[in-house]
Amino acid sequence: MTRFRGRKETRHGEERPAETRLEPCTIAVLAAATLLAACDLLPGKLPPDPQIEVHVNRVALESTGPKSAIIETLPTKLSGQFIVLNHGHVVMTAPLKPIPPLPEWARNHRYYLADFSSLTQPGDYLLRVKFGVYSNETNNIAVADDAQFKALAPALLSYFHESRWWDEGDHHRRVFGTDQFVDVWGGWMDAGGDTGKYLSHLSYANFFNPQQAGFAVWSLARSHDAAASRLKALGVDQAVADEALWGADFLHRMLSAQGFFYMTVFDGWGHPGAERQVVGYVGEKGVFTKDYQAAFREGGGSAIAGLARAYRLAKATGRQGAYPAEAYLADAERAFAHLQANNLRYDDDGKENIIDDYAALLAATELYKSTGKADYLAAADKRAASLAGRLTADGWWRSDDTDRPFFHAADAGLPVLALAEYLRIAQDANLKTKVKTTIARALAAQEALDQAAYNPFDYPRQTFRTFKNGARGPIATGFFMPHANETEYWWQGESARLASLTVAATVGGRAAGDTGPAYGVTPQLAASAQHRMDWTLGRNPFDVSMVYGFGGKNPPYADSSGHMLVGGVSNGITGRVGDDEGRGIDFAHGPDSENWRWNEQWIPHAAWLMLALCTLEGDEEAK
Repeated sequence: MTRFRGRKETRHGEERPAETRLEPCTIAVLAAATLLAACDLLPGKLPPDPQIEVHVNRVALESTGPKSAIIETLPTKLSGQFIVLNHGHVVMTAPLKPIPPLPEWARNHRYYLADFSSLTQPGDYLLRVKFGVYSNETNNIAVADDAQFKALAPALLSYFHESRWWDEGDHHRRVFGTDQFVDVWGGWMDAGGDTGKYLSHLSYANFFNPQQAGFAVWSLARSHDAAASRLKALGVDQAVADEALWGADFLHRMLSAQGFFYMTVFDGWGHPGAERQVVGYVGEKGVFTKDYQAAFREGGGSAIAGLARAYRLAKATGRQGAYPAEAYLADAERAFAHLQANNLRYDDDGKENIIDDYAALLAATELYKSTGKADYLAAADKRAASLAGRLTADGWWRSDDTDRPFFHAADAGLPVLALAEYLRIAQDANLKTKVKTTIARALAAQEALDQAAYNPFDYPRQTFRTFKNGARGPIATGFFMPHANETEYWWQGESARLASLTVAATVGGRAAGDTGPAYGVTPQLAASAQHRMDWTLGRNPFDVSMVYGFGGKNPPYADSSGHMLVGGVSNGITGRVGDDEGRGIDFAHGPDSENWRWNEQWIPHAAWLMLALCTLEGDEEAK
């Protein structure tokens, strides 16, 4: 048993213990090791040199997957070597490989790569780095089969369960601007410092809608089907199903009598005297509006997909929420028919864009899987063709009918994932070929973009336009979300985006036929998928694991980010504060009122990371 000692936490206004006990997964210990080093490299602990930083995944690494650390030093350290030890025995030595610097993040620093991917035997390892008489080393690194899944999946599930919202007042909430009251009880609070419940938000900005509660339901159900036997081996398969159905019950209540989903249950982020209502909202001040009907892109599409999938999950497992499985499917069909007729009315600018396409595609695909009705296949065909047509010759997605690129802090991998899910039902041979080609081109373009400006950590880059004072800037590329964008205030860390791109690389790569020995995809896709996970789990310039309770060093508590739950995933690292394009790098920069941008835990991060863990090593649903 290990023990994580954290700061005092609060949830729903109550004190929580400052100390949380964790049960780590059991990792097999290597029984014996072959000495591969000369005598002068045998273990002998040297004083750690603070000028040598070892950046590595601090939670767990897959025995069959890529494994590496980034070594960062001052320019005085010219060459070195790394040693891998298992319980004091040297099992691997190799020279450090110099790699190009990254002046945008750290001037005058040298970087080296320590690649130990050839080490596949499960065990607990220590990585020691030496530059002459100077050295530094990691804590133990666990290597095991399916290691990340075993370590984190139960904790992520616990986070969802602990985030359930039980306030009885939600049984009777006013619909803003009316005298109508509705039952919107259940679901999950959206984030550590936000007790609101969202199908989506940022709708007024048109291009940034994250898929929130509905996608969490879909992700949990999809994760169950992707890893049913593995979850059962951990003893949590029924709990995953139950959590998905808890969310489906909430979606059932959020469906109006007219056929649209209410988008948000919101109290203005706890503003004194604010009434908790069913509303839409605009801007940083959270101004209430009557625009509370959820379009496909505003959470309606993912809610339909989640309900259609929850129907099959309940039927297959025999588990049941507050409502019968048939109620979920009836809801999904009614809501889809309503949005097919009314979606443009609910889109804030009266125009559909790429988010409508991938959200509606996911909805139609799940409805076809659940019903076999030709109308849903036809709708999915239409959306798949439209989405595939948005990929430009340069490999970036067009957001709308202009040359605005699609860039997103949470769901960057969802266009590829939606197309990959569609391929499971596609019947038109020409369209199937087009979709496979589109997925392959999109993944190849992402790899090319990432490599065009070298960065030691393999952080995924994006194509974007800034938006400021009513004007869009030129097309540009960079690492992080631009701070000057159409929301006029919203930018934050990108843990969900990273996990979504891991899913795109693995699920999308397999769907496109880009197969290989690790994770079922090409070595380049496997490395990219793992490095995105590694960043979240501590292989980043700040050595912070964003999953609270794991990896030793976690984001600090801040009043603006609210409670910190074990298994919750914090927003993460951003571009430098004050830079419109998000250049440079920052973490927990402050003041405290702004620290939510880095520290706050958010439901979409956990939903995407759960899906990434359950699909990384394979997908049982595809078998």
